[in-house]
Amino acid sequence: MMTSLFSTFDPTTNMLQINWIIMITPMIILPKWFWIKKSRWNKMMKLMEKKLTMEFKNMTHHKEMMIMSISVFMFIMLMNMMGLFPYIFTATSHLSISMSIALPMWLMMNIYGWTKFTNSMFKHLLPKGTPMMISPMMILIETSGNIIRPVSLSVRLTANMIAGHLLMTLLGNTASMEKTMMILPLQMMLTAFELAISIIQAYVLSTLITLYSSEIP
Repeated sequence: MMTSLFSTFDPTTNMLQINWIIMITPMIILPKWFWIKKSRWNKMMKLMEKKLTMEFKNMTHHKEMMIMSISVFMFIMLMNMMGLFPYIFTATSHLSISMSIALPMWLMMNIYGWTKFTNSMFKHLLPKGTPMMISPMMILIETSGNIIRPVSLSVRLTANMIAGHLLMTLLGNTASMEKTMMILPLQMMLTAFELAISIIQAYVLSTLITLYSSEIP
C-alpha cells in the first residue's frame, strides 16, 4: 500500500536498491546477437543513429560530442521506455540520475573550453553589439544562464517523467469495475502519449547538449 502518491517513484525494496541496477537491465534483456546480427531492431537503431548524426552535424563540428549525444539519446530513451513496463522503475524520474547525466557533460565541455579556448569562451559572455552601460549585467546574466544549464537539463527530464507517471497512477487508483470501460481508453492514450514523451525528452536533452558544445571553438 502506498504511503503517498510519490511513493511510486521510490526505487527501494526490502532487499536491495534497484535505482542503479535497473539501468543495466537493457544490456541483460537484449541478447548478444542483437549487436552483430542484422535484425529489424538493429536496422531501426542504425537508421535512427544515421538520422541523428545528420542532424547533429549541422549543430556542432565536434565529432566526439555527436557520438556522446547519440549515446545519451539512446540511453535515456531506453530508460524512459522501460519505465512504461510494469514493475520496472523509471530511473530518469529521479533527479540524481538525470543530474548524473547532465552534470558530467556540462563539466566536460566547460573544462575543455575554458582551458583550451579561454578568450573565445569570454566572448560568449557578452553578446556582440551590447551597450557599455548594460555590459556588466549581461555578463552576469550569461554566466548565471551557463551555470544553471545542468540543472535545467536534469529538472526538465525528471519533471516530464514524473508528470506522466503521476497521471497514470491517478487513473489506475481511481478505476473500478464500473469505470473500467471509460478509464481504459484514456489509459491507452496516455500510455501512447508517454511513449512519445519518452522519445521527445531524450531528443531534447541530447540536442541541447549538442547546441551547448557548438559554443566551443
